Amino acid sequence: MTGETTVTEGGAHDARRFRNALGCFTTGVAVVTAREDGGEPIGITINSFSSVSLDPPLVLWCLDKKSDTLSLFEKATHFTVNVLREEHEDVSSRLARKGAHSLEGVDLIEGTSGTPALKEALAHFECEVEARHDAGDHIIMIGRVLKFDYVEEGRPLLYHRGGYRFLPPAV
Repeated sequence: MTGETTVTEGGAHDARRFRNALGCFTTGVAVVTAREDGGEPIGITINSFSSVSLDPPLVLWCLDKKSDTLSLFEKATHFTVNVLREEHEDVSSRLARKGAHSLEGVDLIEGTSGTPALKEALAHFECEVEARHDAGDHIIMIGRVLKFDYVEEGRPLLYHRGGYRFLPPAV
């Protein structure tokens, strides 16, 4: 261990060490897509995706309040969570950058709500916004899944300790 860090009353702590500790948890990588009032589709890379409930089917993801997509997602009534495959590392990297949320050049399919989905994703969950919760420096977005799909083949893109990781080939 590198030395225990205690969070003091009032929440004071070493943010870099906290982030490093969180990075020990390997996550999948997803892109959340949406469309503002019939405009161009956008996407943002996330690794904060989780199931909430099977009945009703609910999922969540978290959006940084400093994100340049915040105003769009505050108004959006629908979004789609797209679970990325390892071949999507370039798409993930591009959509993770501030101001780079265009889905130009990405094969899309149109959802029933008008929200785009990545055609080649391992899975996608088309959602209606169920709730938004203020949580520190993030907004927790909860979606009621209206439609989902997945493929049997392919390997997920993973994120661990500040970098992309890949599963070893199946034996």
